[in-house]
Amino acid sequence: MPKGFWKTIKKPLVAIAPMANVTDVAFRAILTKYGKPDVMWTEFVSADGLCSSKGREKLLGDLAFSKKERPIVAQIFSSKPEKIYEATKLVASLGFDGIDINMGCPDRAVVKQGAGAALIKNPKIAQEIIFAAQKGAGKIPVSVKTRIGYSKDEIETWIPMLAQSNLDAITIHGRTMKEMSKVPAHWDLIAESANIIRSFHNKKTCPIILGNGDVQNRKEAEEKCKQYGVDGVMIGRGIFTNIYAFRKKEKVLTIENRIKILLDHIKEFEKIHKNDEDAKTRKFDYLKKFFKIYISDFDGAKELRIQLMNSHSTEEVRAVVEAFKSRTF
Repeated sequence: MPKGFWKTIKKPLVAIAPMANVTDVAFRAILTKYGKPDVMWTEFVSADGLCSSKGREKLLGDLAFSKKERPIVAQIFSSKPEKIYEATKLVASLGFDGIDINMGCPDRAVVKQGAGAALIKNPKIAQEIIFAAQKGAGKIPVSVKTRIGYSKDEIETWIPMLAQSNLDAITIHGRTMKEMSKVPAHWDLIAESANIIRSFHNKKTCPIILGNGDVQNRKEAEEKCKQYGVDGVMIGRGIFTNIYAFRKKEKVLTIENRIKILLDHIKEFEKIHKNDEDAKTRKFDYLKKFFKIYISDFDGAKELRIQLMNSHSTEEVRAVVEAFKSRTF
């Protein structure tokens, strides 16, 4: 039987997909304020990094969270069971509600080290990693997010291993690693995967099953749950076209709303990174990817977005926004 919050969570549920340099501390604060998912996920964090003193110091900031975000799941990755065990103990001590193992990331650097989607090709190590995480997590539930295969559909061989590993939840992204996000998600294979998982369980012992791929909002997610027999859905890239994707009631975004949310995000970013030199360069560049979420679908949005993309600091962003407001309102 799933444990922790997975045991009692209301279904169908809608979660935010873990995305590198997207579901960071600042953006999760914005989601919590403007349209909280039923389950929050961190961006993925290297277990190997957490096991080194230098890496740990740098990565712990990525694992900061507030009580308002609960239930929140931390996602980690590695190809080494012993690193997963140590990292899971650390993450569990931080008070997370769940721990998720990334077995689907197609990023070359991750795959090259045998982690992420590469584990689909190595089910023996994948299972050792799951058992190591469960040992390190103690009473905290452990889940896996994966894909339907590496270079082809492998659900008949890959999914049964996951189904028999006593996981509390399993998320199936309906594409292979090779497909990346270049083709529509295979929801028929997500449904088949769900059936395979259930075939190894009774109603009480079956893990929570989530589908992932091409879902834009809560309404669409709930329709997918009914149509394909999953307990919940993860929304990933859909958040880039609709900051209100998780809301139960649709809300129209006005220009004023969009600008307010952008400025709130800037404020959160500054609060989190006030003593971080990286925030002025690399992390500020990551921040720019959010501009298209807020600044779109109104007259002058494209021109404003270009100006914002050419900015070099949060101070410049504010100046550009204030100039736009004075011309527009």
